[in-house]
Amino acid sequence: MADEQLDLRGTPCPLNFVRTKLKLEKMAPGALLEVWLDPGEPIEQVPDSLKMDGYGVEAVEDCGEHFAVQVRCPAAS
Repeated sequence: MADEQLDLRGTPCPLNFVRTKLKLEKMAPGALLEVWLDPGEPIEQVPDSLKMDGYGVEAVEDCGEHFAVQVRCPAAS
C-alpha cells in the first residue's frame, strides 16, 4: 500500500518526471509513492529516469488505461 499517490495521466514528458521528483523530495525517507502514468513515452521514460536518480522502482503495473508505478524514497543516509 502506497503512502501517497500522484496522478500524472495527461501530463507530458519531461513534466511528469519533474513533478514525480518534486513529490518524492517532500516525502519521508523510505516512503512509497504510487505514480499513475500514461502509456507510451511516460511509462518508457519516467521509471528509468527515476532509477538513474537513485530511486527504487519497486513495481510497474499495467492498469489498462494507465500504468501504476511504485517508487520508494531512498532511506536517509
